[in-house]
Amino acid sequence: MLPLGGERPPGAEKLDLVIDWVRWIAFTICVLGILIAGAMMAVGQRRGEGGEHAARLGWVLAACIVIGSASLLVGALQGN
Repeated sequence: MLPLGGERPPGAEKLDLVIDWVRWIAFTICVLGILIAGAMMAVGQRRGEGGEHAARLGWVLAACIVIGSASLLVGALQGN
C-alpha cells in the first residue's frame, strides 16, 4: 500500500528494480567524476590550470547533490 492509501499497479516491482539500478549507476558515476576531477586538478596544478579543474569539480559536486536529492525523493515516494 502507498503512503496516500492507493495501491501499486502490477509490475511496479520491475520499475523499482530499474530505478535501483539507475540510482547505483548514477552514484558510481558521481564517485568516478570526483576522482577524475581530483586527479586532473593534481596534474593541472603545475601548468596553472587549477581554477578550471576546481570549476569542474564544483559541477561534479553539484551533480552529486542533484542525484542524491532525486534519490531521496524517489525513495520517499516508493515508501522505502
